[in-house]
Amino acid sequence: MVHTGRKYVFDFDSTLTRVEALDVLAEMTLQGNPKREEIVSEIQKITNLGIDGDISFTESLERRIRLLSANKSDLEDLVKELRQKISKSIEANKQFFHEFSDDIYVISCGFKEFIDPIVEEYNIPSERVYANTFKFDTEGNIIGFDETNVLAAHNGKIECLKNLDLDGEVQVIGDGYSDYVMREAGIAHKFFAYTENVHREKAANNADHVAPNLDEFLFVNDLPRNLSYPKNRIKILLLENVHPAAFENLSEEGFSVELIKTSLSEDELIERIKGVHVLGIRSKTQVTQKVLDAADKLLVVGAFCIGTTQIDLEYSKKKGVVVFNAPYSNTRSVVELAVGQTIMLMRSIFPRSTEIHNGEWNKTAAGSQEVRGKNLGIVGYGNIGKQMSVLAEAMGMKVYYYDVNDQLALGNAVKCDTLEDLLSVSDVVTLHVDDNKANKNFIGEREINQMRDGAKLINLSRGFVVDIDALTNALKSGKLGGAAIDVYPSEPKSNGPFETPLQGLPNVILTPHIGGSTEEAQRDIAEFVPNKIMDYINTGNTVDSVNFPNIRLPKQNKAHRFLHIHRNVPGIMAKINEILAQYGLNISGQYLSTDSEVGYVITDLDKEYDKDVIKALKKIENTIKFRVLY
Repeated sequence: MVHTGRKYVFDFDSTLTRVEALDVLAEMTLQGNPKREEIVSEIQKITNLGIDGDISFTESLERRIRLLSANKSDLEDLVKELRQKISKSIEANKQFFHEFSDDIYVISCGFKEFIDPIVEEYNIPSERVYANTFKFDTEGNIIGFDETNVLAAHNGKIECLKNLDLDGEVQVIGDGYSDYVMREAGIAHKFFAYTENVHREKAANNADHVAPNLDEFLFVNDLPRNLSYPKNRIKILLLENVHPAAFENLSEEGFSVELIKTSLSEDELIERIKGVHVLGIRSKTQVTQKVLDAADKLLVVGAFCIGTTQIDLEYSKKKGVVVFNAPYSNTRSVVELAVGQTIMLMRSIFPRSTEIHNGEWNKTAAGSQEVRGKNLGIVGYGNIGKQMSVLAEAMGMKVYYYDVNDQLALGNAVKCDTLEDLLSVSDVVTLHVDDNKANKNFIGEREINQMRDGAKLINLSRGFVVDIDALTNALKSGKLGGAAIDVYPSEPKSNGPFETPLQGLPNVILTPHIGGSTEEAQRDIAEFVPNKIMDYINTGNTVDSVNFPNIRLPKQNKAHRFLHIHRNVPGIMAKINEILAQYGLNISGQYLSTDSEVGYVITDLDKEYDKDVIKALKKIENTIKFRVLY
């Protein structure tokens, strides 16, 4: 790392802290003032005018001081408040300030009275803090500022830095145009527009580099940092209009996120996937071998749904791409819809509703039955099936279930040994099977014929599970008394026209794959999947991955973490440790998880390392992916 020959000049407001200190002081001291909001808004407006250079800084300062109603005694509370508002990435990289304090300066048009106590905790002494100072009257009221201070003048930062006459390359880090002017004047070599807290176009457009956080600044300068790779450089592509909370959560974490409302075809995705580290999809986008081969940076795929058949899981694993889904987040939504559809079908609600819509009054009890005392057959007794069982029994239904796996019955539910046994006793059959390809046409003509005459069929699982033509014939012939279908063998990629042979049939409820589409479920998914993605990106954890060896790692504690994904062949661990020994690295923790095809080795190291060790580890035969966390 290059550590010498540079000086780093930081702004204070909206750079080292997330706020403008005078704005905060105004909000604190104007409590109870009926014009508080108006005055604070005016102060903020004047602040921005001065930062962008639209008015002279002297004028900006004078106008703001006149609007303040503050006393020297208020500054202690202001400092306490500012300590809680340190920029997130500044706080995370405190070590940098301690190690390089001799090369760090603060040049701010703020005031030393509140800057000194804050930066002192970052090992920046008062003599390297250049800022204005307040004037007080005999009662301690703030009445002005020291007009003789160069920083009280327009473009005072230029004069201040010039007077310092610093040796070596000078880099300025700040959020405003008033910081850029030092670069424009030729006395600073580089200007980094710091946008973690506020993005000022005028500063960003003139910057040598835009730094969304301190991690980016440290990365560009190859300086010690809390993160090995800045999160803003990790690109995330979210498709199919996933819930906005997912975008918000990932963006808040610092990642670079792009949101597209529709699914993409294979060719479109191949074009867009280049340079993407994380892909987020729902059920329509197909992640094929061709897509994965084109994904030069891909680390994770997040399925914002339960199913994963749209993803080539095995090939993803071979490419070292970890896949997460949301197996539980929308189960309640699916169950509630299934319960509602059970009642609607048994009561023939939809035919009666259609008649009313068509202007026909047909009050009749024909074909309308209570669910109490009826038999419900649940095919697939997993998370959804079990919840359905409990709710159906609470409504007085007799529950039967069938599952290819041995499942413990809840309540008074009765296990059926065969599918035929279940079909023959059920008044309503509801399907909750997984996306195993072997389940194609699981319910076909033969199975329908095994059902009771007049029985109802509900499918909220997978479109390919039911033979739609066989179901259509059974409904038209009267063999079945109704159906509720939410999923189809072929579904559009986006909203628009759709056709199915089931359209127009009586007592048939058709919905557009919305079983799990409630606001609550989509928000839960938007929390669950991003958390899994971030946990893997940030720590290497693979808990709940659907295609990768699962491992729960301890929290990283002042250690470098090497993540090595490889084909599961003998001797890899020995080769890794041999290389680490050659470079004199001490292992503080090491973890291994494997399956039949891949191995995942995580090694924590308690000291600095030679970068050549990374090259050596990547060259180990059968290595799939390698990355470093610290």
